Amino acid sequence: MSKIRVAIAGGTGYTGGELFRILLNHPNVEIVAATTTSSDGTPVASVHRDLIGETDLCFGTELNDPDVIFLCLGHGISRQFVDSHEIGPDCRIIDLGNDFRLDGDYAGRQFVYGLCESARKEISKAHDVANPGCFASAIQLAVLPLAAAGLIKDEIHVTAITGSTGAGKKPGETTHFSYRSDNISIYKLFSHQHLAEIRQNLQRVSGTEPQINFVPLRGDFARGIFASVYTKAADGMTQEDYRELYENYYAESPFVFHSNEGISLKEVVNTNKCLLHVELHDGYVHIASVIDNLVKGAAGQAVQNMNLLFGLPEDTGLHLKPSAF
Repeated sequence: MSKIRVAIAGGTGYTGGELFRILLNHPNVEIVAATTTSSDGTPVASVHRDLIGETDLCFGTELNDPDVIFLCLGHGISRQFVDSHEIGPDCRIIDLGNDFRLDGDYAGRQFVYGLCESARKEISKAHDVANPGCFASAIQLAVLPLAAAGLIKDEIHVTAITGSTGAGKKPGETTHFSYRSDNISIYKLFSHQHLAEIRQNLQRVSGTEPQINFVPLRGDFARGIFASVYTKAADGMTQEDYRELYENYYAESPFVFHSNEGISLKEVVNTNKCLLHVELHDGYVHIASVIDNLVKGAAGQAVQNMNLLFGLPEDTGLHLKPSAF
């Protein structure tokens, strides 16, 4: 097949940099445009310096007739981009912001919520995709097997910590090194913006909308999410029953794996993997979930969605090495 012509809009941030890194090595992709309003004419490799020697592409303003556009724009800006650019009806859109996650009907397009492990068939038939948020991905992957089996009977409790890249590239009071270093803090307690998409998608999967008590933490590291999730166990379910449930649910997934041993961030950083570890304790089932917030939580999942949209194997271009040390 001919290569997929890709445009990346707003590619100067962390997520855009990850998209370039992955797509430049994707065997079925040609990046034909990288648009930005702030760096017109600037070489991509001068913004993302890990790409020196990898590409001669420069940022510009033209889309150059792509087959798919990845929108790596600030939250609330993707709708403006769709309104202000002439995008052909055959061109697909994958939005990495939050504009279309809750309401995907916009400008004659219908954005499907792109959590691949919960909607693989729907995504493969879709035209446009709303990529999930990073916390939303880690938390949902932890509880999807329970939701699909009708085993969520009580509130879900989540404490999850994210690296500083989750706050974006623009520096702020709580993102710069002197604040983050040797420090942990709570933010958006019980009110994080990803809660709405988690509840909506779990309701779609299970038919019920669970109460989720979410404590997000800022971590003193650059990338990765570690989510600690628990809820009341179902009567009669053993630890082995739960582990078998998770292994069966993700048997067809090329990226989500259950581990019988404890897990850590370094096993997934720089990859599109999610690792899960399930334990039963005193009537509660606990699930640990780890992902890279910039890959499985953003750019990698977006490429996974693109592969599904274009009929490619789901893991094409996504065999990435974890940073174990």
